[in-house]
Amino acid sequence: MITVILVLNTVGAVFTVLRSVRDISTTWAWLLVLLFLPVGGFILYLFAGRGLSAKRVRAIQTEYRHGISAFVRLQQKQNARNRLLPAGVSAPAAKELIALFLNTDQAPLLTNQQVDIFTDGTAKFRQLFADIDAAKRYVMVEYYTIYNDALGNELRQHLIAKAQAGVAVYVLYDAWGSLGASAKWWRPLVAAGGHAETYFSSRHLFLDFRLNYRDHRKIVVIDDQVGYVGGFNVGDQYVSRKPKFGFWRDTHLRILGDTVLALKVRFLMDWNATVGARDAIAYAQSAPAPTSATPGQNAMQIVASGPDSDAQQIKMGYVKLITGASHSVWLQSPYLIPDDTVRDALVTAALAGIDVRVMIPNMPDHPFIYRATQYYAAQLTRAGVKVYHYQHGFLHAKTMVVDGKLASVGSANCDIRSFKLNFEVNAFLYDPALARRLSQIFEADQAHCHLLTVQDIEAQGWWLHFKQDFSRLLSPIL
Repeated sequence: MITVILVLNTVGAVFTVLRSVRDISTTWAWLLVLLFLPVGGFILYLFAGRGLSAKRVRAIQTEYRHGISAFVRLQQKQNARNRLLPAGVSAPAAKELIALFLNTDQAPLLTNQQVDIFTDGTAKFRQLFADIDAAKRYVMVEYYTIYNDALGNELRQHLIAKAQAGVAVYVLYDAWGSLGASAKWWRPLVAAGGHAETYFSSRHLFLDFRLNYRDHRKIVVIDDQVGYVGGFNVGDQYVSRKPKFGFWRDTHLRILGDTVLALKVRFLMDWNATVGARDAIAYAQSAPAPTSATPGQNAMQIVASGPDSDAQQIKMGYVKLITGASHSVWLQSPYLIPDDTVRDALVTAALAGIDVRVMIPNMPDHPFIYRATQYYAAQLTRAGVKVYHYQHGFLHAKTMVVDGKLASVGSANCDIRSFKLNFEVNAFLYDPALARRLSQIFEADQAHCHLLTVQDIEAQGWWLHFKQDFSRLLSPIL
């Protein structure tokens, strides 16, 4: 009986894994799980291993094409490609990065906005709630996590008040990331005239077993005037109210200007792919109304990536930034599980004399992921990359600054999950002043860090090394 089960399990494992096109590391990782966990491995695969259905991929791609068609008119108002950048930005790396995103994500370069950077959740949500309270026409909210706790309920109350005042309110959230904020919890908003939906890949929480393919984006758009994008979710821990994490260090952008339309179209794509024809929202065909503040000239592109495309646009952007660096690459990420391409780019830059710094947390929020992060931190340290452990709370920021001139801020971690399995969105910034500000923030954070050394790694015990090595084997599916 045992022999029959093992033979059937082996045949089933090989057939199950090879029937889907995957990269070789992910294929071997799932083969290990299925072979060494008979029966139980297949149950785990049902939850975390299956790909998106062709129907769902088509739904996303259909909405993507509709959304991009709305953007074409706005991009036509820009100059020809070789004249897109403002006069003060002339780095060849910037022009190449812009071309990359135009070709892979059809992401227009927008140059008329004012940007504020938030690194503290209390300040960020105070401003967000004030902007919601000032809304006249609509509020669109998309978060991976909206917890049913004090901050989550505060957000819900602000949205209910605007819905009762006749403002159109739309909320899109991930069901797995927002456990506790159920459809029942959102009923007061719906009763007030608002709308709340789980992202389409999670609508049927128990019938749709896929734990992968999460909506990890964080987007807010208000009245074509104000947009938010970055790393903060909605919950008490994000405003430093959880003793387990202490101070929560994240990075988020508040944007006034034309880029708000890019965030709006991204939200509409996700919303319409979720609800279908029943509650679809028509795409705006005109540029946003003038903002109340004086717009700046900060140039940026809003870039999205997800499992609906093989391009891995955000990862390609990271690689392009790293390989185009002339003197520095500074990266912050709560999870450090790079694939071979990103790892080789970081190592190659460090070996070429580039100042490569990577900042990660000094505490776990997911045990396996943290051990895998420690493994890659040790690997990069031995190759000459400076790895800093942030010790002033929990570091959740997802930023990259290159040469003090180019930068990225968004929802994507430096891990395989963000590159391939999650739906993410990042702002790529071409304004030297913003890049310098992010560099200053990095240096301020560095004052609260411990630089990982080879001696630190060698002093770790064999059991810790074993956990790191084992977690690394699962890195393609973490």
